[in-house]
Amino acid sequence: MKVIFTCGGTAGHVNPALALAGYMLEKDPATEVLFVGAERGLERDLIAHTPYPFRAVNISSFHRSLKPKELKHNLISIRNLLHAEREANAILGDFRPDLIVGTGGYASYPIVRYGAKAGIPTAVHESNAVPGLTTKELEPYARRIMVGFEDCRKHYRHPGKVVVTGTPVRGDFFTQTKAEARKKLGFDDARPLIVSFWGSLGAGAMNEMMADFLALEAAHEPFHHIHGVGSLSWNAMCASLASRGVDLAAHPSLDVREYIYNMADVMRAADLVLSRAGASTIAELTALGVPAILVPSPNVTNHHQEKNANVLGEHGAALVLAQEGLDGKRLFTAAAEILHDEGKRLEMERNMAALGVRDATERIYETVMSLL
Repeated sequence: MKVIFTCGGTAGHVNPALALAGYMLEKDPATEVLFVGAERGLERDLIAHTPYPFRAVNISSFHRSLKPKELKHNLISIRNLLHAEREANAILGDFRPDLIVGTGGYASYPIVRYGAKAGIPTAVHESNAVPGLTTKELEPYARRIMVGFEDCRKHYRHPGKVVVTGTPVRGDFFTQTKAEARKKLGFDDARPLIVSFWGSLGAGAMNEMMADFLALEAAHEPFHHIHGVGSLSWNAMCASLASRGVDLAAHPSLDVREYIYNMADVMRAADLVLSRAGASTIAELTALGVPAILVPSPNVTNHHQEKNANVLGEHGAALVLAQEGLDGKRLFTAAAEILHDEGKRLEMERNMAALGVRDATERIYETVMSLL
């Protein structure tokens, strides 16, 4: 069997494709896989660190702005889109796939669309709670639309095409119990663990709030706390903590890192997570059943993070706070209220777990294979 995976834009679009590709090869080592993405997209670099071949189409995004610079960008994108049909058909003709799976991002549009027009079975996985522009445009062409939650179905014009599969989460998130993860991290008391992060690069405004949050914790150290600062905010965080008189060496319960490399251990041990609301994070939280305080990024296209967070908030699995008007003291108070109220925390934990799909990769596999 020959399969094209097409995706791009963010790691959240690429990772589900990588999970499914690996699962397919486990099932049938003779499976041939080709990844297709944008010429200058993040996906090219991500796939370069895998054994899979990669081919590019020269396609670019559309910006929602009437500024002259953005209008010029959109005109270039229209030109690229006109050439994309030829490029997509050349790739389809060379590889001759039996199946095409798109997992989001504008780079997936030409291969899914023109593959479907050629009669090749196609499916699209949407990791966000509300479909992005590309998924909306591909809905008429894809035979199946795979989503994370039942609540997502209402956002599609053809709900009969929609299958709830969840979003794949790395397998190492499930290889140990919470108690085992705590022991591995060296926690030998009953204090709860807070885990916080605002993206791999960090977020300046949120890290400034976290400096106040950590200073409040330093007074009594009521919790264990692991905070991932992000590479862009590391120096600023160190300066902010110093200006508040916080010497991390004197507070062993406050573990502030530039990056959390052992995320599987840390998330498994967490009692409460403070984070943005990207699709991958939402999938991890629900799969593990970890309560959260979510502060969606206000800078994400089409407010996807707000919509992702609201699904969890509406089900009582997370507290959703807007970044505007938020400060470190309010964030600390909200976290403390959840962790000091065991009944509330356990209820959020149950609600989060009820939304989780641990076998998402298998469900996606069964869905796409049914098209053959």
